[in-house]
Amino acid sequence: MDPCTIITNVRSIFSLPDVVFRINDLINSEEATNTELERIISSDPALTAKLLKFANSTYFGFSGKIETVMKAISIIGHKELRNLVIASSVTTTFKGIPSDLANMDTFWNHSVTSGVTARLLASSVGNRERFFIAGLLHDVGRLILFSQFPKESAKILNCMNQGEDAAMQEERKIFGFTHAQLGAELLKQWKLPPNIWKMVEYQSDPMGSGEYQSDANTLCAAISIANYIQPCTNQPLNLETAISDRALKTWNYLGLTAEIVESVITVAKLQVIEVFNAIH
Repeated sequence: MDPCTIITNVRSIFSLPDVVFRINDLINSEEATNTELERIISSDPALTAKLLKFANSTYFGFSGKIETVMKAISIIGHKELRNLVIASSVTTTFKGIPSDLANMDTFWNHSVTSGVTARLLASSVGNRERFFIAGLLHDVGRLILFSQFPKESAKILNCMNQGEDAAMQEERKIFGFTHAQLGAELLKQWKLPPNIWKMVEYQSDPMGSGEYQSDANTLCAAISIANYIQPCTNQPLNLETAISDRALKTWNYLGLTAEIVESVITVAKLQVIEVFNAIH
Protein backbone atom coordinates (compact mmCIF):
# COMPACT_ATOMS: atom_id res chain seq x y z
CA MET A 1 0.00 0.00 0.00
CA ASP A 2 1.34 3.41 -0.96
CA PRO A 3 -0.12 6.96 -1.27
CA CYS A 4 -0.04 6.98 -5.08
CA THR A 5 -2.05 3.75 -5.38
CA ILE A 6 -4.63 4.84 -2.79
CA ILE A 7 -5.18 8.24 -4.43
CA THR A 8 -5.45 6.65 -7.88
CA ASN A 9 -8.17 4.36 -6.49
CA VAL A 10 -10.16 7.16 -4.83
CA ARG A 11 -9.73 9.95 -7.40
CA SER A 12 -13.27 9.46 -8.68
CA ILE A 13 -14.59 9.82 -5.12
CA PHE A 14 -12.49 12.80 -4.03
CA SER A 15 -12.52 14.84 -7.22
CA LEU A 16 -12.97 18.58 -7.57
CA PRO A 17 -15.82 19.81 -9.79
CA ASP A 18 -15.05 19.81 -13.51
CA VAL A 19 -15.16 23.60 -13.63
CA VAL A 20 -12.25 23.77 -11.16
CA PHE A 21 -10.09 21.47 -13.29
CA ARG A 22 -10.91 23.52 -16.40
CA ILE A 23 -9.81 26.71 -14.64
CA ASN A 24 -6.71 25.00 -13.22
CA ASP A 25 -5.67 23.62 -16.63
CA LEU A 26 -6.24 26.98 -18.31
CA ILE A 27 -4.15 28.88 -15.76
CA ASN A 28 -1.41 26.22 -15.84
CA SER A 29 -1.20 26.69 -19.62
CA GLU A 30 -0.24 30.35 -18.99
CA GLU A 31 -2.46 31.30 -21.91
CA ALA A 32 -5.55 32.17 -19.89
CA THR A 33 -7.33 35.44 -20.61
CA ASN A 34 -9.63 37.17 -18.14
CA THR A 35 -12.50 36.76 -20.58
CA GLU A 36 -12.03 32.99 -20.83
CA LEU A 37 -11.81 32.63 -17.07
CA GLU A 38 -14.91 34.76 -16.56
CA ARG A 39 -16.85 32.64 -19.05
CA ILE A 40 -15.95 29.38 -17.28
CA ILE A 41 -16.63 30.70 -13.77
CA SER A 42 -19.90 32.37 -14.78
CA SER A 43 -21.17 29.04 -16.14
CA ASP A 44 -21.39 27.88 -12.51
CA PRO A 45 -23.75 30.20 -10.57
CA ALA A 46 -22.94 28.64 -7.19
CA LEU A 47 -19.19 29.08 -7.73
CA THR A 48 -19.73 32.64 -8.95
CA ALA A 49 -21.71 33.55 -5.82
CA LYS A 50 -19.10 32.00 -3.50
CA LEU A 51 -16.21 33.67 -5.28
CA LEU A 52 -17.80 37.13 -5.13
CA LYS A 53 -18.68 36.65 -1.46
CA PHE A 54 -15.09 35.61 -0.81
CA ALA A 55 -13.64 38.56 -2.75
CA ASN A 56 -15.77 40.99 -0.73
CA SER A 57 -14.79 39.55 2.65
CA THR A 58 -12.50 41.28 5.16
CA TYR A 59 -9.97 38.56 4.26
CA PHE A 60 -8.96 40.72 1.28
CA GLY A 61 -9.83 44.14 2.61
CA PHE A 62 -10.39 45.66 -0.84
CA SER A 63 -11.89 49.15 -0.90
CA GLY A 64 -15.16 49.26 -2.80
CA LYS A 65 -17.55 46.45 -3.61
CA ILE A 66 -16.54 43.81 -6.17
CA GLU A 67 -19.73 43.09 -8.12
CA THR A 68 -18.50 41.15 -11.16
CA VAL A 69 -16.33 38.12 -11.79
CA MET A 70 -14.26 40.14 -14.25
CA LYS A 71 -13.41 42.73 -11.59
CA ALA A 72 -12.54 39.97 -9.11
CA ILE A 73 -10.18 38.38 -11.67
CA SER A 74 -8.55 41.73 -12.47
CA ILE A 75 -7.90 42.53 -8.81
CA ILE A 76 -6.98 39.07 -7.52
CA GLY A 77 -4.87 37.80 -10.43
CA HIS A 78 -4.89 34.39 -12.12
CA LYS A 79 -2.89 32.24 -9.69
CA GLU A 80 -4.66 33.62 -6.65
CA LEU A 81 -7.98 33.21 -8.46
CA ARG A 82 -7.23 29.52 -9.10
CA ASN A 83 -6.52 29.00 -5.42
CA LEU A 84 -9.71 30.75 -4.33
CA VAL A 85 -11.79 28.74 -6.80
CA ILE A 86 -10.37 25.57 -5.22
CA ALA A 87 -11.10 26.91 -1.74
CA SER A 88 -14.66 27.74 -2.76
CA SER A 89 -15.24 24.20 -4.02
CA VAL A 90 -13.24 21.84 -1.83
CA THR A 91 -15.59 21.60 1.14
CA THR A 92 -18.23 19.91 -1.04
CA THR A 93 -15.70 17.36 -2.33
CA PHE A 94 -15.28 15.34 0.87
CA LYS A 95 -18.58 13.65 1.69
CA GLY A 96 -19.49 10.47 3.51
CA ILE A 97 -16.82 10.83 6.20
CA PRO A 98 -17.86 8.73 9.26
CA SER A 99 -19.32 11.12 11.85
CA ASP A 100 -17.77 9.16 14.71
CA LEU A 101 -14.32 9.99 13.30
CA ALA A 102 -14.77 13.63 12.30
CA ASN A 103 -17.16 16.52 12.81
CA MET A 104 -16.88 18.19 9.43
CA ASP A 105 -17.76 21.68 10.67
CA THR A 106 -14.99 21.43 13.26
CA PHE A 107 -12.62 19.99 10.67
CA TRP A 108 -13.15 22.77 8.14
CA ASN A 109 -13.11 25.45 10.82
CA HIS A 110 -9.64 24.29 11.87
CA SER A 111 -8.57 24.02 8.23
CA VAL A 112 -9.75 27.55 7.42
CA THR A 113 -8.00 28.81 10.56
CA SER A 114 -4.77 27.13 9.44
CA GLY A 115 -5.11 28.66 5.98
CA VAL A 116 -5.88 32.17 7.19
CA THR A 117 -3.02 32.01 9.69
CA ALA A 118 -0.55 30.73 7.08
CA ARG A 119 -1.48 33.59 4.75
CA LEU A 120 -0.98 36.12 7.53
CA LEU A 121 2.44 34.68 8.39
CA ALA A 122 3.40 34.90 4.70
CA SER A 123 2.39 38.55 4.40
CA SER A 124 5.70 39.51 2.75
CA VAL A 125 5.73 36.60 0.27
CA GLY A 126 4.45 36.84 -3.29
CA ASN A 127 1.41 34.77 -4.36
CA ARG A 128 0.53 34.23 -0.72
CA GLU A 129 -2.87 32.68 -1.48
CA ARG A 130 -0.99 29.40 -1.97
CA PHE A 131 -0.29 29.47 1.78
CA PHE A 132 -4.01 29.75 2.43
CA ILE A 133 -4.67 26.76 0.16
CA ALA A 134 -1.90 24.70 1.78
CA GLY A 135 -3.34 25.45 5.22
CA LEU A 136 -6.88 24.75 4.10
CA LEU A 137 -5.89 21.40 2.58
CA HIS A 138 -3.15 20.29 4.99
CA ASP A 139 -5.35 17.62 6.62
CA VAL A 140 -7.28 16.23 3.62
CA GLY A 141 -5.17 13.08 3.70
CA ARG A 142 -6.71 12.37 7.09
CA LEU A 143 -10.20 12.54 5.56
CA ILE A 144 -9.21 9.96 2.94
CA LEU A 145 -7.95 7.64 5.68
CA PHE A 146 -11.19 8.17 7.63
CA SER A 147 -13.21 7.29 4.55
CA GLN A 148 -11.24 4.29 3.31
CA PHE A 149 -9.78 2.87 6.55
CA PRO A 150 -12.16 3.76 9.39
CA LYS A 151 -11.06 1.00 11.80
CA GLU A 152 -7.37 1.83 11.45
CA SER A 153 -8.17 5.55 11.71
CA ALA A 154 -9.99 4.99 15.01
CA LYS A 155 -6.80 3.44 16.42
CA ILE A 156 -4.78 6.43 15.24
CA LEU A 157 -7.23 8.89 16.78
CA ASN A 158 -6.82 7.12 20.11
CA CYS A 159 -3.19 8.26 20.03
CA MET A 160 -4.10 11.92 19.55
CA ASN A 161 -4.25 12.56 23.29
CA GLN A 162 -0.51 11.82 23.30
CA GLY A 163 0.06 14.53 20.71
CA GLU A 164 0.21 14.89 16.93
CA ASP A 165 3.64 13.24 16.72
CA ALA A 166 2.33 10.10 18.41
CA ALA A 167 -0.60 9.94 15.97
CA MET A 168 1.67 10.30 12.94
CA GLN A 169 3.99 7.63 14.32
CA GLU A 170 0.96 5.31 14.54
CA GLU A 171 0.09 6.17 10.93
CA ARG A 172 3.56 5.12 9.83
CA LYS A 173 3.26 1.92 11.85
CA ILE A 174 -0.10 0.97 10.32
CA PHE A 175 0.19 2.33 6.77
CA GLY A 176 3.87 3.00 6.19
CA PHE A 177 3.17 6.68 5.46
CA THR A 178 1.42 9.68 7.03
CA HIS A 179 -1.79 11.52 6.22
CA ALA A 180 0.43 14.47 5.18
CA GLN A 181 2.09 12.36 2.47
CA LEU A 182 -1.28 11.01 1.36
CA GLY A 183 -2.79 14.50 1.17
CA ALA A 184 0.19 15.78 -0.80
CA GLU A 185 -0.27 12.98 -3.33
CA LEU A 186 -3.92 13.96 -3.81
CA LEU A 187 -2.97 17.61 -4.43
CA LYS A 188 -0.26 16.45 -6.81
CA GLN A 189 -2.79 14.41 -8.79
CA TRP A 190 -5.11 17.43 -8.76
CA LYS A 191 -2.26 19.16 -10.66
CA LEU A 192 -1.62 21.77 -8.00
CA PRO A 193 1.89 23.25 -8.15
CA PRO A 194 4.75 21.84 -6.03
CA ASN A 195 4.91 25.03 -3.97
CA ILE A 196 1.55 23.97 -2.50
CA TRP A 197 1.72 20.19 -2.19
CA LYS A 198 5.34 20.19 -0.96
CA MET A 199 4.24 22.33 1.99
CA VAL A 200 1.56 19.79 2.84
CA GLU A 201 3.94 16.85 2.47
CA TYR A 202 6.56 18.34 4.80
CA GLN A 203 4.26 20.02 7.33
CA SER A 204 5.66 17.83 10.14
CA ASP A 205 9.26 17.88 8.89
CA PRO A 206 9.77 21.37 7.46
CA MET A 207 13.54 21.31 7.80
CA GLY A 208 13.69 18.30 5.48
CA SER A 209 11.86 19.97 2.60
CA GLY A 210 14.90 21.34 0.75
CA GLU A 211 14.11 24.42 -1.31
CA TYR A 212 10.64 24.60 0.25
CA GLN A 213 12.00 24.89 3.79
CA SER A 214 10.72 28.41 4.42
CA ASP A 215 7.26 27.61 3.04
CA ALA A 216 6.98 24.37 5.03
CA ASN A 217 8.06 26.12 8.23
CA THR A 218 5.39 28.76 7.64
CA LEU A 219 2.70 26.10 7.28
CA CYS A 220 3.95 24.17 10.32
CA ALA A 221 3.88 27.35 12.41
CA ALA A 222 0.40 28.23 11.15
CA ILE A 223 -0.97 24.81 12.07
CA SER A 224 0.48 25.08 15.57
CA ILE A 225 -1.16 28.49 16.03
CA ALA A 226 -4.46 27.23 14.62
CA ASN A 227 -4.36 24.34 17.11
CA TYR A 228 -4.12 26.94 19.86
CA ILE A 229 -6.92 29.21 18.64
CA GLN A 230 -10.27 28.43 20.27
CA PRO A 231 -13.53 30.43 20.31
CA CYS A 232 -13.44 33.15 22.96
CA THR A 233 -9.83 32.44 23.92
CA ASN A 234 -8.40 35.60 25.40
CA GLN A 235 -5.69 34.34 27.74
CA PRO A 236 -2.06 35.35 27.05
CA LEU A 237 -0.06 32.89 24.97
CA ASN A 238 2.23 30.74 27.13
CA LEU A 239 5.08 29.50 24.94
CA GLU A 240 6.16 26.91 27.50
CA THR A 241 2.86 25.07 27.82
CA ALA A 242 0.82 25.77 24.69
CA ILE A 243 3.28 25.04 21.90
CA SER A 244 5.17 21.88 20.96
CA ASP A 245 8.97 21.78 20.62
CA ARG A 246 8.68 21.33 16.85
CA ALA A 247 6.41 24.37 16.58
CA LEU A 248 8.80 26.44 18.68
CA LYS A 249 11.62 25.53 16.27
CA THR A 250 9.55 26.79 13.35
CA TRP A 251 8.76 29.99 15.24
CA ASN A 252 12.46 30.55 15.86
CA TYR A 253 13.23 29.82 12.20
CA LEU A 254 10.67 32.41 11.10
CA GLY A 255 11.64 34.94 13.79
CA LEU A 256 8.22 34.86 15.44
CA THR A 257 7.81 36.25 18.95
CA ALA A 258 4.88 35.76 21.31
CA GLU A 259 3.81 39.34 20.55
CA ILE A 260 3.76 38.71 16.79
CA VAL A 261 1.83 35.48 17.26
CA GLU A 262 -0.73 37.13 19.51
CA SER A 263 -1.22 39.83 16.86
CA VAL A 264 -1.67 37.17 14.16
CA ILE A 265 -4.22 35.35 16.35
CA THR A 266 -6.23 38.56 16.83
CA VAL A 267 -6.46 39.23 13.08
CA ALA A 268 -7.03 35.56 12.22
CA LYS A 269 -10.03 35.29 14.53
CA LEU A 270 -11.70 38.19 12.74
CA GLN A 271 -11.05 36.74 9.27
CA VAL A 272 -11.81 33.08 9.97
CA ILE A 273 -15.51 33.56 10.64
CA GLU A 274 -16.12 35.43 7.40
CA VAL A 275 -13.96 33.11 5.29
CA PHE A 276 -15.59 30.01 6.81
CA ASN A 277 -19.05 31.38 6.00
CA ALA A 278 -17.97 32.31 2.47
CA ILE A 279 -16.64 28.92 1.44
CA HIS A 280 -18.59 26.46 3.62
